[in-house]
Amino acid sequence: MGDHLEALGTSSRRFPQAPESVAEARRFVRAVLGDAEPDLVDTAQLLVSELVTNAVLHARTEVEVAARVDGGTVRVRVRDRRPDRGLVPHGCPPYAGSGQGLSLVAKLSSRRGVETGADGKTVWFELRPGGPPRHPEEWDPVVAPPGPGVTVTLLDVPAALHTAAQQHRHALLREVALAVRTGHGPGIPPGDLAVALDMSQLITAAVTAALRRQPREQAIRSLPLTVPPDAEPSVQTLRAVLDLAEESAREERLLTLPALPRQRLFHQWLFDQIVGQLAGALPTAWTVVPGEPGTSPSELVAWDAGQVRAATVPTIAADERNLIIAVNGPAADLLGWHADDLVGRPLTTLVPEHLRRRHVAAFTSLLLSGQPRILGRSVPLPALHRDGRLVPVRLFIQPQETADGRTVFVAQLAPRAAVPGSSAHPPGRVRATAQREPERPPAPAAGAPGGGADRSALERLSLLADTAAALSNAPNLDEGLEQVGRILTQRLADWCAVDLFMENAQVERVSIAHRSSRGPWPEEYGGRLPPVSDAARGPLARALRGAGPLLLTEPLSPGQVASPLDAHYLGLFRTMGADSAVVAPLRARRQIIGALTVARRGRGTPFAEGDLPLIHDLVGSLALGVDNLRLYQETRNIAERLQRSLLPRLPEVGHLRLAARYAASSTTAQVGGDWYDSFVLPDGHTALVIGDVTGHNLDAAIAMSQLRSMLRGIAMDRQEPPGTVLRHLDLANHTLYRESTATCIYALVKGPEDGPWELVHSSAGHLPPLLVHPDGRTRYLEDGAGLLLGVDPGTVRPHGHNAVPAHSTVLLYTDGLIERRAEHLDDSMERLRRHASALAREPLEVFCDELLIGLGADSDDDIAVLAVRPVPPR
Repeated sequence: MGDHLEALGTSSRRFPQAPESVAEARRFVRAVLGDAEPDLVDTAQLLVSELVTNAVLHARTEVEVAARVDGGTVRVRVRDRRPDRGLVPHGCPPYAGSGQGLSLVAKLSSRRGVETGADGKTVWFELRPGGPPRHPEEWDPVVAPPGPGVTVTLLDVPAALHTAAQQHRHALLREVALAVRTGHGPGIPPGDLAVALDMSQLITAAVTAALRRQPREQAIRSLPLTVPPDAEPSVQTLRAVLDLAEESAREERLLTLPALPRQRLFHQWLFDQIVGQLAGALPTAWTVVPGEPGTSPSELVAWDAGQVRAATVPTIAADERNLIIAVNGPAADLLGWHADDLVGRPLTTLVPEHLRRRHVAAFTSLLLSGQPRILGRSVPLPALHRDGRLVPVRLFIQPQETADGRTVFVAQLAPRAAVPGSSAHPPGRVRATAQREPERPPAPAAGAPGGGADRSALERLSLLADTAAALSNAPNLDEGLEQVGRILTQRLADWCAVDLFMENAQVERVSIAHRSSRGPWPEEYGGRLPPVSDAARGPLARALRGAGPLLLTEPLSPGQVASPLDAHYLGLFRTMGADSAVVAPLRARRQIIGALTVARRGRGTPFAEGDLPLIHDLVGSLALGVDNLRLYQETRNIAERLQRSLLPRLPEVGHLRLAARYAASSTTAQVGGDWYDSFVLPDGHTALVIGDVTGHNLDAAIAMSQLRSMLRGIAMDRQEPPGTVLRHLDLANHTLYRESTATCIYALVKGPEDGPWELVHSSAGHLPPLLVHPDGRTRYLEDGAGLLLGVDPGTVRPHGHNAVPAHSTVLLYTDGLIERRAEHLDDSMERLRRHASALAREPLEVFCDELLIGLGADSDDDIAVLAVRPVPPR
């Protein structure tokens, strides 16, 4: 190529290392190639612009551009004076803001290459009238940086997160470099910036070279990097430059948005690994790095829409434009939509109108500042149903990277009136799990070297203990079976499936786990199965009737199909692939509750007779765990339904605005003793009640329901002062629950329609009401305080009197709203005071929702809130 450009008619020009050289090089090329086809000239300008930009940013030397037209073919070269800086093609996706130059050259040129000499490096390309070849060749494989090096090992690198973090680092440094050259930089010395750019490229080259040696389908990799032994100061300089650049991005002094929390955490880990291992430290895997909410490294695999569709928890995914990109059936059903109708709509479609401005502000703040507010936290708030009603949910949002480096925000919506993670799957849906790990041979089968017959007692006990622990430690059946599937596909089988009997003898496939990510998601083989009819004779039907463990050493054949259930099972095996399998019944309390299937592909290590005793023990432990979780969830469901039935409809009082919220614990999942109530007495006064029965179980929910009913009856019948009503309630409760204690506030709002108004209340050990004036002044109403219910039923209870100005708010609340472990109660109450003061002028519905969002996230206790605001007629 060099000979062609030295021929007669070649023009060349040298450009200084400056951003202005990019535009000047484009004009130079257009002037030289004026006789060529216009399309070729435009393409040459584009490619020269990219190559000169790379030279200005990374080589930082004088740049020489040469061009000519030869028989209609355009030939161009770009030369810099840094032969030690090799090319590093990034393979960036089309939308990436940087790293496109070499990729564009490869895709648009007819031929291209790179020549390196002692005094420089030349990148050249040709453009022919026929256009680029149909299948253009890629650049030559990237080699590790030249010179002596030390190997640094990065363990468990998630490919998607690495791609996203690298793209952001390149874009940020590129903009900073251009800003510094024009005198508008963020105060970074040019020398430090040059070191940072070189080290960033060196890391990229080392990672790219390591990735080229790894299978592309692996989502999690361990990478050996070759870095110079004296790289530590340069890495620290890169870290400092990125920190300054991120600060400028957060202050909106750059066009590049700041990094999201997980990307920042990944870079911290990356730099710590290089610096630490150069100093002799051992590697630390990314998978064990702790993080704050929203920065957790736990989500390792790349996101895809199939994960959302397969989830049984209501799940919605949105992109960085705040548009919905995936919805599953449970979420669509919860909110009254068809899933396909929601895709492409703004996420604000599902946000109540009074919270939309806050949502947009928070989402914009996340993108502009990189600071998470509710990422990785369980936040109680309302979602908007299609028919306009509000649906109370707990929202849990986690960012996740796609395979090409974009960020997706995945939100799970746990209905606050339904136990999260219920085991009831809609028909046709299945919780499918792929390990997305490097392929490993399955555990040896019996009869093979190291097979089941030779499996050590320790290995067998470890497998049984780990599967039992996965179920006993799981918050719900779905997550427990997902963990069991991971364990079994790591240590026993290539794939496994769990089928369970549901109501009316229906069988549902509630879990499928498979080791490899290459197979299809078998959604059509999940959910409700065909009935176990008398005609069913296949291995699954036999296991569901109690036979087994059954060893299958040959692929199922169509001749074994005698019913729709048999055909369905055969289809699963053909889709997943299996050369040997074991299917075994799950027995609990002398009943068959389901079946477990474990299968292996390939003839090398099939299941054999020696594996059956282990699987027999395994299904015994698994059945016990499944049965216990189902019983536990059934008890919680009963308590939750009772609790929901007791949440009252607030009365309509012309001169009073009333609003209430209830949010179950984010950890104890719906079962608790918090309650609120409001009703109008025959004398016209409005009663307000809030209380909390000790405990988080069905007994607490039952005690709460009886207390609520007794209090209403006593208050309506006697119409006595609050202290007297609570004394009667305590005496009545003592006859039912001698050992039970509870806190409660009973209050009356008195006054004519146009005011003035007074709050008369008595407190049985409950946190004091908070009075919030329209101007933001706040005061706790601490008079009227007395003992808890259940301590001394005969005690005389005081009551307090407080004026309530027009448009002020009286807030009653339970301790779950404010109390936090290891925090003094005074600090908790002060935080509530500040939040309420800031919301003093907000509509009452917004006031309550914002309190739950701001204070109720991740609460490990139930929350009840009741607010009243007198509003005189206009």
